Amino acid sequence: MAWASAERIRELGNHVCFLRSPEICVEVLSPGNIDAEIREKIALYFDAGASEVWICSDSGGIRFFHRGETEPKPASRLCPGFPTQIDLRSA
Repeated sequence: MAWASAERIRELGNHVCFLRSPEICVEVLSPGNIDAEIREKIALYFDAGASEVWICSDSGGIRFFHRGETEPKPASRLCPGFPTQIDLRSA
Protein backbone atom coordinates (compact mmCIF):
# COMPACT_ATOMS: atom_id res chain seq x y z
CA MET A 1 0.00 0.00 0.00
CA ALA A 2 1.06 3.57 -0.47
CA TRP A 3 -0.14 7.16 -0.34
CA ALA A 4 1.02 9.76 -2.83
CA SER A 5 0.38 13.49 -2.90
CA ALA A 6 -1.25 15.18 -5.89
CA GLU A 7 2.21 16.47 -6.85
CA ARG A 8 3.66 12.94 -6.88
CA ILE A 9 0.68 11.70 -8.92
CA ARG A 10 1.30 14.49 -11.46
CA GLU A 11 4.93 13.34 -11.69
CA LEU A 12 3.62 9.88 -12.61
CA GLY A 13 2.08 11.30 -15.79
CA ASN A 14 1.58 8.56 -18.36
CA HIS A 15 4.06 6.15 -16.75
CA VAL A 16 2.75 2.80 -15.59
CA CYS A 17 4.82 2.91 -12.40
CA PHE A 18 6.25 5.59 -10.13
CA LEU A 19 9.71 6.91 -10.93
CA ARG A 20 10.00 7.75 -7.22
CA SER A 21 8.33 6.08 -4.31
CA PRO A 22 5.09 7.59 -2.98
CA GLU A 23 5.59 9.69 0.15
CA ILE A 24 4.08 7.06 2.46
CA CYS A 25 4.66 3.34 1.95
CA VAL A 26 2.79 0.85 4.12
CA GLU A 27 4.10 -2.65 4.73
CA VAL A 28 1.56 -5.11 6.13
CA LEU A 29 3.36 -7.85 8.00
CA SER A 30 2.64 -11.49 7.43
CA PRO A 31 3.55 -14.34 9.81
CA GLY A 32 6.60 -15.23 7.72
CA ASN A 33 8.25 -11.80 7.87
CA ILE A 34 11.52 -11.56 9.80
CA ASP A 35 13.04 -8.40 11.30
CA ALA A 36 16.00 -8.31 8.88
CA GLU A 37 13.64 -8.50 5.90
CA ILE A 38 11.50 -5.63 7.23
CA ARG A 39 14.55 -3.46 7.96
CA GLU A 40 15.73 -4.06 4.38
CA LYS A 41 12.31 -3.15 2.96
CA ILE A 42 12.22 0.05 5.03
CA ALA A 43 15.67 1.01 3.67
CA LEU A 44 14.57 0.26 0.10
CA TYR A 45 11.43 2.41 0.43
CA PHE A 46 13.52 5.32 1.73
CA ASP A 47 16.14 4.81 -1.00
CA ALA A 48 13.31 5.03 -3.55
CA GLY A 49 12.15 8.39 -2.15
CA ALA A 50 9.57 7.61 0.56
CA SER A 51 9.24 10.17 3.36
CA GLU A 52 7.63 7.70 5.76
CA VAL A 53 7.22 3.95 6.06
CA TRP A 54 4.39 2.56 8.13
CA ILE A 55 4.61 -1.02 9.38
CA CYS A 56 1.29 -2.67 10.23
CA SER A 57 1.45 -5.76 12.44
CA ASP A 58 -0.98 -8.66 12.27
CA SER A 59 -2.57 -7.31 15.47
CA GLY A 60 -3.28 -3.93 13.82
CA GLY A 61 -0.52 -1.93 15.52
CA ILE A 62 1.17 0.70 13.36
CA ARG A 63 4.81 1.76 13.69
CA PHE A 64 5.87 4.96 11.90
CA PHE A 65 9.36 5.37 10.47
CA HIS A 66 10.59 8.73 9.17
CA ARG A 67 13.30 9.28 6.59
CA GLY A 68 16.74 9.65 8.19
CA GLU A 69 15.68 8.16 11.53
CA THR A 70 16.21 4.56 12.61
CA GLU A 71 13.73 4.23 15.46
CA PRO A 72 9.93 4.23 15.06
CA LYS A 73 8.13 7.43 16.01
CA PRO A 74 4.85 7.80 17.91
CA ALA A 75 3.02 9.34 14.94
CA SER A 76 3.18 10.16 11.25
CA ARG A 77 4.43 13.61 10.32
CA LEU A 78 2.42 13.66 7.09
CA CYS A 79 -0.80 12.34 8.67
CA PRO A 80 -0.40 13.12 12.37
CA GLY A 81 -3.96 12.11 13.23
CA PHE A 82 -3.64 8.58 11.85
CA PRO A 83 -4.26 6.04 14.64
CA THR A 84 -1.47 3.85 16.02
CA GLN A 85 -3.88 0.91 16.20
CA ILE A 86 -6.45 -0.19 13.64
CA ASP A 87 -9.27 -2.67 14.12
CA LEU A 88 -8.60 -5.48 11.68
CA ARG A 89 -11.95 -7.13 12.40
CA SER A 90 -13.71 -4.46 10.37
CA ALA A 91 -11.24 -4.61 7.48
